Amino acid sequence: MNLRWTVSDSLTIAGRTYSRWRAQPGEIAGFLVFPILMTVLFGYVFGSAITLPGGGDYRDFLMPGIFMQVMAMTATAAATAVGEDMERGIIDRFRAQPIARSAVLIGRSVADLSMHLMSLAAMVAAAVFLAGWRTHGSPGRTAAAFGLLALFGLAMIWVGTYIGLYVRSGAQADAATFGWLFPMTFLANTFVPTEGLPAWLRPVADWNPMSATVAAARLLFGNPTSAGSVWPLRHPVAASLLWSVALIAIFAPLATHRYRTSSR
Repeated sequence: MNLRWTVSDSLTIAGRTYSRWRAQPGEIAGFLVFPILMTVLFGYVFGSAITLPGGGDYRDFLMPGIFMQVMAMTATAAATAVGEDMERGIIDRFRAQPIARSAVLIGRSVADLSMHLMSLAAMVAAAVFLAGWRTHGSPGRTAAAFGLLALFGLAMIWVGTYIGLYVRSGAQADAATFGWLFPMTFLANTFVPTEGLPAWLRPVADWNPMSATVAAARLLFGNPTSAGSVWPLRHPVAASLLWSVALIAIFAPLATHRYRTSSR
């Protein structure tokens, strides 16, 4: 019975988030337009300037990294949305309602993930039709790559949700996530192989969870990739799965506990 109520309450909260987006179509447009701009900018500006050490089409190498970057930024979007709800007192109102405590956060996570999957779909379409990106793996491997990207996005949503519950406004939440998250997407194999990084910086990039996810996507898509010397890059699919599951296992309980015990 409790599980059924939790699922029902989570869907209600997700519906509330969808209603908010319908009232703000500009936000939806931003989710869809930004990936297209990123694809054109990086695909053609970087694509015409960088040559891969091992050969291959740079745009095919690049696009899985851009896909990961879009899913990583779900943390900023989730933190900002939760921070705004904290600022407006909406979280306190939810806490006072006879609904499952975890349903508020689960419902938000489901809605946020679905919106960013729409953004990812827009980027994939732009990559195919504007940048000429192609997959060279089987349909099953391609589906697995998108599954890993979605799982990583869900993990980052829980990270952002936890951060958002600690701040008092959407602006603070944005600053608390974007300031470190965006640089971390560059301190990985997102745009260039980690082999070219300075020796003191390369271990950080090699063990960055984002590097494992990008390497796994490239491997499953059949796109150009570079073999790493550390375990996460030699076994990127397993490493990406483990990183994402670990982040969810850590931050989902932390966020739920913070939601239950915090007050404005």
